[in-house]
Amino acid sequence: MDRYNVISIFGLFLCMLLAWACSSNHRRLNLRLIAWGLALQLVMGALIFMVPVSQHVFLRLNDLVLKILEAAQAGQKFVFGSLADSRAVGFVLFTQAFPIIIFFSALMGLLYFWRVMPLIICGFARLFTRLMRVSGAESLCAASNIFVGIESVTAIRPYLPRMTRSEYCTILTAGMATVASSTMGIYVLFLADTFPTIAGHLIAASVMSAPAALVMSKLVVPEEAQPVTLGLDVRMEPPEDAGWIDAIVSGAMAGLKLVGGIVALLVAFLGLLALADLLIGALTGGHHSLTTILGYCFYPLALAMGIPAPDAPFAANLLGQRLIMTEVPAYQSLALGIKTGQLTDPRTAVIMAYALCGFAHIASLAIFVGGIVSLAPERRKDIVAVGPRALLAATLACLMTGAVAGIYFNNSSACILQTGFAVQSSMSASVIPAGSPDPGGVAFVRPTPSEGPGPAGE
Repeated sequence: MDRYNVISIFGLFLCMLLAWACSSNHRRLNLRLIAWGLALQLVMGALIFMVPVSQHVFLRLNDLVLKILEAAQAGQKFVFGSLADSRAVGFVLFTQAFPIIIFFSALMGLLYFWRVMPLIICGFARLFTRLMRVSGAESLCAASNIFVGIESVTAIRPYLPRMTRSEYCTILTAGMATVASSTMGIYVLFLADTFPTIAGHLIAASVMSAPAALVMSKLVVPEEAQPVTLGLDVRMEPPEDAGWIDAIVSGAMAGLKLVGGIVALLVAFLGLLALADLLIGALTGGHHSLTTILGYCFYPLALAMGIPAPDAPFAANLLGQRLIMTEVPAYQSLALGIKTGQLTDPRTAVIMAYALCGFAHIASLAIFVGGIVSLAPERRKDIVAVGPRALLAATLACLMTGAVAGIYFNNSSACILQTGFAVQSSMSASVIPAGSPDPGGVAFVRPTPSEGPGPAGE
């Protein structure tokens, strides 16, 4: 264990301390939940980074995701032709990344109909309920959010009107601290060439963030009432699809709606961000932007996660980007930072891959609050009231997950888990964008500075 691992341990507890400092009731502290939530994260991290058998499973799972991504490209190549080929036209977000969302949404719809996903989700929910002694409804929602997005709330629709404010905070936090499998494919596409094991890391990050979300939400808004489903198992509603074809169609249509929402949010928020940067630039003589200002705020937390000081400003800017611009451009900037050698240490790439793996941004807050209010309009005031606290808790939960990755990151597992070293991958060349290294070659690319622009936010 080196000094950065020790710093990450400090960062882990700093995140929890900050959550408690912002608590709505400092005297209410569920030590059992905190202890088990922390233990689950540390055990998951140990399995991924330290246990050889688990690392083998990790790599096989990573390769499976990459193979699925390769298959997903068949449809987009048929529809968009050469525009779907990054080798021919360069990277185009709309024609090369967004179709992945539609494919994964259809795949998840099929897995739900076959009862594969409900079995996995209920297993996680039962684990959270038994160990952490939280309500069955919020456990089921938190477990669902490991794999899906706002639609996870529909699984607990009958219980929404009777939930406590703390449960609402937990549902919102879990939704924003994790990412849906449908959008995870985009991040893999961004980073697959310079970070071949990214798919496995992102799956691990989303799973690890679920207990972190429960811990942070209960620290920020402790339970002060008696949940209806406390300690009880809540079953998922059976799928309403008429058959497996209907499940695929429903999933694909849901994915199309999600793509439309992402496009609208990116166009709106990136445009508004550019407008805000113009105003801030005019006031500061062009020396600052909204992202750099947020970067200053996140800088101490980036250091606390165990990121080396030379990379901390870049990492802090990525966290600022995610908060206001969504995680999509943040992962794009991370991929660019790796490719152009702006990151001086592969440790940064691993930690940031985990810390960015969440919907913890302003746009997502609006989506989740709006979605839950539409299902329980009579509780609108309570849901809206805990929204900002949930965003804070989700952000800290993602940082907590990044800190756990920092605790276990070391050179002994370099050949499997780290960028910057040879990593074997069965990834097909059709999935790897132009300019990528050989799949069995160096994962963390260090080209000359002339190959790319400056740091994130420039």
